[in-house]
Amino acid sequence: MTAAATSLLDAYHIKGSGLDVDNPATGTLLATVKDYSLDEISDCIAAATTAMPAWAKRTAKDRAGVLQRWYGLIMQHQEDLAQLITAECGKPLPEARGEVAYGASFVEWFAEEGKRAYGEVIPTHNPRARIVVTKQPVGVVSAITPWNFPVAMITRKAAPALAAGCPMIVKPAEATPLSALAIEALAYEAGIPEGVFKVVTSCDAAASGKLLTTHPDIRKISFTGSTAVGKILMRQAADTIKRASMELGGNAPFIVFDDADLDAAIDGAMASKYRNAGQTCVCANRFYVQEGIYDAFIEKFAEKVASLNVGNGADDDTDVGPLINPVALKKVSDLVDGAVDAGALAIVGGAPSELGGNYYTPTVLADTTPDMEISNAEIFGPVAPVFRFKGEDDVIEMANNTPYGLAAYFYARDLGRVWRVAEALEYGMVGVNEGILSTEVAPFGGVKQSGIGREGSRHGLDEYLEIKYMLMGGL
Repeated sequence: MTAAATSLLDAYHIKGSGLDVDNPATGTLLATVKDYSLDEISDCIAAATTAMPAWAKRTAKDRAGVLQRWYGLIMQHQEDLAQLITAECGKPLPEARGEVAYGASFVEWFAEEGKRAYGEVIPTHNPRARIVVTKQPVGVVSAITPWNFPVAMITRKAAPALAAGCPMIVKPAEATPLSALAIEALAYEAGIPEGVFKVVTSCDAAASGKLLTTHPDIRKISFTGSTAVGKILMRQAADTIKRASMELGGNAPFIVFDDADLDAAIDGAMASKYRNAGQTCVCANRFYVQEGIYDAFIEKFAEKVASLNVGNGADDDTDVGPLINPVALKKVSDLVDGAVDAGALAIVGGAPSELGGNYYTPTVLADTTPDMEISNAEIFGPVAPVFRFKGEDDVIEMANNTPYGLAAYFYARDLGRVWRVAEALEYGMVGVNEGILSTEVAPFGGVKQSGIGREGSRHGLDEYLEIKYMLMGGL
């Protein structure tokens, strides 16, 4: 970390005892932060419940002003926050800077969108009555966020909640609490009351998660993470019938048809697959290339991947940083080894990096087949398995043959094919001739076992609002 980033920790007293935070690139200890007990988290829930009425009664314009100040402070500290993200998460600094801007964009967007939580007047069934519909905040919200986007996954949830009038308690991933605590401090500086927004760090993910999903004063849970954990949280939330938003696992197909712009497809593949070392829920996981262009794609793609520099995300020339921890490294290694043993060919990479530690060499696997484990697993690493396909119907069937349905990508020029494939893919988001699709102005979310609900866009605000119908009689 730079001195500026370290001073941000010191200035906002983001230090405590109980939870050690390590740098995945070096293995060194960055800081130790507070490990909240369950009683302390319960106190935070009580404080949020107490703060709820006053925050909800403030006008949407008033709340918007506070959020705009928060947005300004996040961007003012963009470099400091990026340094924290890189230090605790490992992604290259340019990506970390981009994440801060992306995360801040949700604060800016929902500051404005909160002023548009419109109700309606419905034509009446009774001439002496009027039907009025309003929207009100759902109540106190809890959020559990992952390590791979430690700023953006918080702001994407907190901004609409706060704009709607809901207090929010956030439990960040144990691996990446520093940037979460930093943006909390900036939220307080912007004027958000402490009871309205609180980050609670904990070493015990299971116990704290259970509390945040079962406490009767919490009305909604928002979670980003694995499908397996999401199912547990939904079960726990069921007894109190909480609203739930779940952004879960993915197994994104990346399809290249024979009429595609091959160079554009390869650029899209690079952007989708290798950012954050492949550790994103929407990154391409399975590459399907039509047999007529398969060899040409592999050759050009492998050449690009071989040019990627692996190293510490803080270094200027790094393209691919480390995986988050040794467990992640072993998972990726096992998947690649299993594919190679089953007949896949490692054209590039195929092994942990010579740098050691948590680094894995960017990899391209040719001749992969649907029966290999790597076809069905969310890789979460810098590995691209490439499959051949013959025709449109075949690849749609292969692409949809998964319990997940978060993001999909394909490259084609034929207009009829574009419409047919885009509509046939069973995914919540589809990138057509684009390898990156996340933006604050569009709804982010999946279908099937990739989750429920949407984040971003005007739909993201509705996740934190309840509809109230009022029949005004006696007129």
